[in-house]
Amino acid sequence: MNGTRTFTMIKPDAVEGGHIGAILESINSNNFRIVAMKMSALSKVEAETFYAVHRERPFFADLVEYMTSGPIVAAVLEKDNAVEDFRTLIGATNPADAAEGTIRARFATSIAANAVHGSDSDENAAIEAAFHFAGREIF
Repeated sequence: MNGTRTFTMIKPDAVEGGHIGAILESINSNNFRIVAMKMSALSKVEAETFYAVHRERPFFADLVEYMTSGPIVAAVLEKDNAVEDFRTLIGATNPADAAEGTIRARFATSIAANAVHGSDSDENAAIEAAFHFAGREIF
C-alpha cells in the first residue's frame, strides 16, 4: 500500500447526470490511486445499514430513498492523507458552501443530492470499503 485509503461513492444524482467520468478525472488528477471500483445499486436494507449512524435523524428515510433511487459507483482510493485530502477535494456537504472547483461545487445540486460520499475517518473508510468490497476486490 502506498499511503492511506478512503472510501467514496458517486451518488445516484451524479451517476444519472453523467458525471462519473469527470468525477473520476478529478480524483485521478488529484493523485489518488483507485484500488477498487464498481457500479452497483443499493437495496433498501443495504442503504439503511450503510447509513445506520443517521437512523434517528429526520432525514434518514429520505436519504435511504435517495440512495436507492439509482446506481452508485463505489470506490476505494489510496493516497497519503487520503481521508482528509479527499474531503477537501469533495467540498462542503452543502454545495452552496463548497469551495470553487470542488466536486460538490461542480456537480452537486443540493445538500441531499450532493454528488459524492467521502469517509470521515480512517476507521470509517475501512468499514465502508469492507461493506462494498470483498478483500479480493481491493488491489
